[in-house]
Amino acid sequence: MNSAGLSLEQAPPFSVPLRFFLTAPWFLVLAALLLLWQGPEIFASRWLPVTLALAHLFTLGFMAQVMLGALLQMLPVVVGVVVPRPQLTAALIHIPLTLGALALTVAFLSGVPAWFQVAWWLLGLGFGVALIAIHLALWRAPVVSGTVIALRCALGALLITVGLGLSLGGYFGWGWSLPVVAMTQLHAAWGLAGWTLLLVAGVAYQVVPMFQITPPYPQWFGRGFAPLMAALLAAWSVLMLGDWETAARLTSTALAAGIALFALTTLHLLAQRRRKIGDPTLGYWRASMASLLASALLWLATLWIPALGPASPAEWLLGILPILGFAVAVINGMLYKIVPFLAWFHLQAQLFRRAKVPNMKQLLPEARIRRQRWAYLTALLLLLAAAVYPAVFTYPAALALGVTGAWLGINLLSVLRIYRRALHEGLASVAWKKSCG
Repeated sequence: MNSAGLSLEQAPPFSVPLRFFLTAPWFLVLAALLLLWQGPEIFASRWLPVTLALAHLFTLGFMAQVMLGALLQMLPVVVGVVVPRPQLTAALIHIPLTLGALALTVAFLSGVPAWFQVAWWLLGLGFGVALIAIHLALWRAPVVSGTVIALRCALGALLITVGLGLSLGGYFGWGWSLPVVAMTQLHAAWGLAGWTLLLVAGVAYQVVPMFQITPPYPQWFGRGFAPLMAALLAAWSVLMLGDWETAARLTSTALAAGIALFALTTLHLLAQRRRKIGDPTLGYWRASMASLLASALLWLATLWIPALGPASPAEWLLGILPILGFAVAVINGMLYKIVPFLAWFHLQAQLFRRAKVPNMKQLLPEARIRRQRWAYLTALLLLLAAAVYPAVFTYPAALALGVTGAWLGINLLSVLRIYRRALHEGLASVAWKKSCG
């Protein structure tokens, strides 16, 4: 993790990314509670207010929390640039983002315009600070690697996603006159195929070879994939708004093919991993890429098979697979690598050669990761089944999702607990040795 010649000593304080990582899992629990409360009726239409609330608990509450927290951690270490005043910047992103996601959920469930206005200001502040701070940092990168290119494209996609989202918030909160259906489709596409996919790609270029011990991504892929996908998204947006249906469909086909290419490339690299010892987070990467590939193939099918239209379960599967299948899986797996590693690193930095530091497996035993992975896979399969047979599978899926989120949250809190105990005991031991010396 040193593409720009920096060392991990220049990483931000542990509290900067940790606040995001510890918050995110509990939004999965909130999503599960909402699913339990609403029941099978939530699958009646993707345009229901409760459905939109559920989607944003995943995308704002879980995904955006971790993705922005990870960026604040990665920029100094991977890219070679430091976000100024990282603790203040993190607070100005984390607090409005958390409160804004909750306010937007209340807004959708209540239908009260004032709640949309509250969410608009909170989310505008949180994402505004994030976009300014991270964009300024990224464009000062001393080395323009494939990761930097992907992150720049991802941040550009986030800017468009946030702009569209705030415009839609203006429609609900102040009655702005907008083409709501078209803008909602653009908002979802730029958020998932732009911001989420391209950020995961940029991170994957670093962490897949490093943590999974695989060959690197091909150089042409690392430098060309993100700009190509961003260009295709821009072209599709223009064509879709201009009602050029055939051209828009062909561009969508190219986008789906690009998504499938990333999934297949990553799965191919994972199959070539040089470490023969099992890694408990490998299953998350495989599940994520398999879901992404299935999303691309299903999207292709819906483009060219009229029977797979808006009224079919395919519409729901195209929401569950990229969000819970692709994004939540890869984020879940990366949290299990990042949080114990950061805890170990910061303990090393503070106690090096002065006290014994627990290793990563002691900070988070692999058995806990594997058990929670089974809970996640169960939740994913049950939610996919609920999209087809909601009356049978909705409640079991909600329970499994709640267990998944709570288990992830408890596992991450256990890392923090061991970190604090080891730090306290280590510093006490150092102080005792000095007093005796």
